[in-house]
Amino acid sequence: MSRILNLDDWLRARLCGEPFAVAPASEDASFRRYFRVTTAAGTRIVMDAPPEHEDCRPFVKVARLFRQAGVNVPEVIAADTDNGYLLLSDLGSTVYLEVLNELTAGDLYEAAISALVRIQLASRPDVLPSYSRDLLLRELRLFPDWYVAKHLGASLSGAQSDVLGSVFELILANNLAQPCVYVHRDYHSRNLMVTDPNPGIIDFQDAVYGPVTYDLVSLFKDAYIRWDEERVIDWAVRYWERAKAAGLPVDADFGAFYRNFEWMGVQRHIKVLGIFARLFHRDGKDGYLQDMPLVMAYLRQACQRYSALAPLLRLLDDLAEQQPAVGYTL
Repeated sequence: MSRILNLDDWLRARLCGEPFAVAPASEDASFRRYFRVTTAAGTRIVMDAPPEHEDCRPFVKVARLFRQAGVNVPEVIAADTDNGYLLLSDLGSTVYLEVLNELTAGDLYEAAISALVRIQLASRPDVLPSYSRDLLLRELRLFPDWYVAKHLGASLSGAQSDVLGSVFELILANNLAQPCVYVHRDYHSRNLMVTDPNPGIIDFQDAVYGPVTYDLVSLFKDAYIRWDEERVIDWAVRYWERAKAAGLPVDADFGAFYRNFEWMGVQRHIKVLGIFARLFHRDGKDGYLQDMPLVMAYLRQACQRYSALAPLLRLLDDLAEQQPAVGYTL
């Protein structure tokens, strides 16, 4: 309650006494909260990021970088980074996920590809944190710690742990060998807004400098909507051709590029299963449980395609026999 009162006082000072109304704007998978502020002049968004849990300075930094790259992100109108309050321009309330269908997908994803290429073209080393081996591995470890142990209530044998460790090393070797660009890190249908110009881009505060295929995986192997593989390949080709023409560091051979895309997806989907389990068991957010089967389907599909990932597929088969501790069948 004290943060709400402090936020109200902060807004009054920023809005110079102009009357306003505040209403919840969206939910978030973190401790951040977003509110829509309505005044006679229009609407804005205020972010409440408790500083003991969240640091809103990366949001301010990445917003500046992405705006300089020429993409549509919220303008930071006012900031109190010490107390965790940001006043932002309002990109509206319609996310891609709400309007994506067979008729709209082509234009919406074309716009998303164009924006992604602009972000990547702006990339420079040593500006954003590196998507390092330690960070990639820490994300992978969410799978045994939260999905296997907490969600399935299972314990890996020594042999299974060795298999998982060996596969993790193969995944990391691929990921770390890929050329690096700016990576949004959650470039998907819930973080892309229908705006003019399209897309409006949000939730970029965790951006890093890392593998060139990462955001493309987030976009086309989205945890919240599934497309036929033929369509995913077509969109990946469109990105690859655009990226090559722009001089981005993508492999000259599409087959090699697509292999990197899929191996990057393996890392992401292992991580996401762990994150979704953690959101439920630690944070009490059960809305992500319904998305686990699609993420698992992506992971299993990649494991079926590459022989080096066969040991992981066998491990997933073994784990599939374990019933989730909370009674959900995945």
